[in-house]
Amino acid sequence: MYFLPKRILVVGLGITGIAVARFLRNRGVSVTITDISTDKALGGFADEAREIGVNILLGGHKVEIFQNTDLIVLSPGVPHTIEPVQRAKEKGIPVWGEIELAFRFIQEPIVAVSGTNGKTTTTALLGEMLAGSGFKVFVGGNIGDPLIGYVDRKEKAELLVVEVSSFQLDTIQTFRSKIGVLLNIGKDHMDRYPDFNAYSRSKARMFENQQAGDIAVLNGADPQVRLIGEKLNITKLFFNGRSRHEKGATINGKHLFINLSETSQSSFDFSEMKLIGRHNMENASAACLAACAAGGTAEGIQTALNTFEGLAHRLEWVAAVNDVTYINDSKATNVDSVARALETFDKPVILILGVVASFFIGGLTLGADRTRSTLEAEHLIAIGQLEDEHQETRNAL
Repeated sequence: MYFLPKRILVVGLGITGIAVARFLRNRGVSVTITDISTDKALGGFADEAREIGVNILLGGHKVEIFQNTDLIVLSPGVPHTIEPVQRAKEKGIPVWGEIELAFRFIQEPIVAVSGTNGKTTTTALLGEMLAGSGFKVFVGGNIGDPLIGYVDRKEKAELLVVEVSSFQLDTIQTFRSKIGVLLNIGKDHMDRYPDFNAYSRSKARMFENQQAGDIAVLNGADPQVRLIGEKLNITKLFFNGRSRHEKGATINGKHLFINLSETSQSSFDFSEMKLIGRHNMENASAACLAACAAGGTAEGIQTALNTFEGLAHRLEWVAAVNDVTYINDSKATNVDSVARALETFDKPVILILGVVASFFIGGLTLGADRTRSTLEAEHLIAIGQLEDEHQETRNAL
């Protein structure tokens, strides 16, 4: 249990900021929220904050506010590198994120899921596997309910399945998962990080506080994840590229074989799975592996595999008209996720892509094989900003 200071500044007024403010006000803390947006742009969030007795400063961040507080809690959408935050750090004021604050009030074991792509699907599927195995489960974090909202729930869970983003991991200090799942690391959020290595280091932070007896579930076929795994001194379980001497999961056709130890082996059937695509087989493998490691039952895991229908906007079937199938994959917001989706289909594809020019430039620098996958569409309809200075990029399409 952590004893809260008297004055706390919350940076960012949205779902997470409101949840943090409500948690703090329930404990008598004096809370100020600052946001660069206007009252009108924030919709009802500003009114909600006022109702719970929070001091609100909108339209910009005043440096002096960051200097006169005991703790700063950043919302995930706010970079920890902005000047007011850096100056507060120099003064010795602690800067946390919401999951760090929540963790200090949580007793239950956490299964954390991260990765550039697939983390929301994997988190939701894993939650269903564990619930079907008889556990009382909370599913949240970067998906749906903020983790801080769990703390004040009257009905407690036995396991917390939490999606964590690199933005959230940037501000942890003590946050620790009993099981950490790292699905993949691709080029993303380059507007937030100076380079790919910085982004990768943020993802790796999910393991930095793990202890003996904790588990890392890792994508054995992802070279960047492999590099992270080499530095870990905890139990490592691999999916999608496990070598013979490694523990973990192996796909053979439509079957998944899991080897946790010489005395703990199991198999699962993917033939009835509603999720489509090789990438979703990898997501399902990671979920199965984590569920087994957490004590899930074979029946509970298999039932979830057979019944889980996926999430909205992720290779979501929309309609079939005149022999044309319409798929909504609007959550594919980076080059790698689009590439993996296109690999799913063996029929001609018309790709409608809402895009800025930097998306294509990013794709063209990821390597010939991945670029070819990205552009393997019968027709491409680009919606968005392909600016004049990127004529060369347009000509390459």
